[in-house]
Amino acid sequence: MLKAIIIIGGPQKGTRFRPLSFEVPKPLFPVAGVPMLQHHIEACAQVPDMKEIILIGFYQPNDELNRFISSSQQEFKIPIRYLQEFAALGTGGGIYHFRDQILSGGPVAFFLMNADVCSEFPLQEMLRFHRQHDGENHCGVLLGTTANRTQSLNYGCIVENHETNEVLHFVEKPSTFVSDVINCGIYLFTPDIFGHIGKVFQRNQQERIQEELTNGKQMAEVIRLEQDIFTTLAGQKKLIVYKTQHFWSQIKSAGSAIYASRLYLKQYHQTHPERLATNQDGTPKIIGDVYIHPTANIDPSAVLGPNVSIGKGVTIGGGVRVRESIILHGAVLQDHCCVLNSIVGWDSTVGKWARVEGTPSDPNPNDPYAKIDSETLFRDGGLTPSITILGCNVSIPSEVIIRNSIVLPHKDLNRSFQNQIIL
Repeated sequence: MLKAIIIIGGPQKGTRFRPLSFEVPKPLFPVAGVPMLQHHIEACAQVPDMKEIILIGFYQPNDELNRFISSSQQEFKIPIRYLQEFAALGTGGGIYHFRDQILSGGPVAFFLMNADVCSEFPLQEMLRFHRQHDGENHCGVLLGTTANRTQSLNYGCIVENHETNEVLHFVEKPSTFVSDVINCGIYLFTPDIFGHIGKVFQRNQQERIQEELTNGKQMAEVIRLEQDIFTTLAGQKKLIVYKTQHFWSQIKSAGSAIYASRLYLKQYHQTHPERLATNQDGTPKIIGDVYIHPTANIDPSAVLGPNVSIGKGVTIGGGVRVRESIILHGAVLQDHCCVLNSIVGWDSTVGKWARVEGTPSDPNPNDPYAKIDSETLFRDGGLTPSITILGCNVSIPSEVIIRNSIVLPHKDLNRSFQNQIIL
C-alpha cells in the first residue's frame, strides 16, 4: 500500500502571498477554481492502492481546513488527516516527527510533496520508474524538471548519472551554475529514508547539546530535507531522479497564482472539460480557457478570458472585460469596468468604468525551460511592477485607474493609484 504526505506550511509562511493569505490559508487559495491543495489530492487519489493522505503543517486547526478535509474525503473517497507540528520543524523534521503515523499500516512507499507547487503530478510515472529501479537499493525518487541556466540558481539543483539516473550531487540554490535539472518538491520515498533522517537528527542532537552547554543557547530541531538529507545522500546510490516534461511551477507569490491558474485551466481540456466555460447563446463571450463557478451571475454582454477564474457568488455587470485574472467569491464588477492581470479579493467591488490592471510576471514565452521568477516586492527603491491585488472588502470607485498596486483589505479608495501599496 501507499500513502501521500503534503507539507502545507503555516501562517508565518505565505508572506509573499499577502494580503491574500490573511483571509484563507495559502494552501486553500483557489487556483483554476479549486483550492490549491485539491489538485494534489486529486492526483494522489488516482494512484492505485493509495490508502491515506496526510497533511502536515503548523496552522491551528481551523474551520476552513476542516471543511476542506471533510469535503475532499467525501469527494475522493480516501481518508485525509491533518497533523499539526508544534513548531516549524523543516521539511525533513516534520515527517520525522510524525514517522510513526506515516509508517502505521506498513506502506511500501509514500509520496511527499510541497503544497505550493502546481504540476501535472506524474505520480504514477514516478511509481513505475521506482519499480523499474527496484533492485538498486535506493530510498527515494526526486521529481526533476529542466530550467534555464540563470534561473536554476533559485532552486535545488540535481546532477545525475545519465545512464542510471542516480543523483550524484545536490545543491540547494547554488551561487554558480551546477545543473539545469531542478528539484520540483515532489518525491517518492521508501520507509528507509527515516533511517537517514534519524542519523542527521542524532548528529544535530549532539551538536545542540554541545551548543547549549557552551553558549547556553537553545537551537531549534529543524531538519531540511534538501540541505541536510539530499546533499548527504547524493552520490551514495540512494536517490534517483525522474525528469518530467510536463508543466511545473512554484506558487510563491500572488502573481504566480495567475500563471498556475493558466497551466491548470489548460490541463482541464484533458482532465475536467466540464470545468471550462463555453460560448452559448445568452452567456458571456468566452475567449480561451475560463472557469466560472455555477453560482456566479454574469451579464451576457461581458467578455471573459483568456485565463480567468470566477469564484462563487460573483456578480459581473454589462460590458465588463476580464483577462488573465482571478475574481474571488462575492466580488462585484460593475458595468463596463475592466480587470486585467489582477486578483480581485473576496467581497470587493470595482466601480463602473474603472480599470484595475497589473503587469504579468510570466516566464519568458520564447524559452521552453523558463520558470516564473519569484520577484521581490521592491526593486531599486520602488515597488516592482506586478499583478494588482485587491484584498477582501476593497471598494474601487467609478472611473478610476488602479495599476500595479496592492490594496490591503477593507479599504474604500477615492481616487486612482499606481505602483503603490495602499495600507
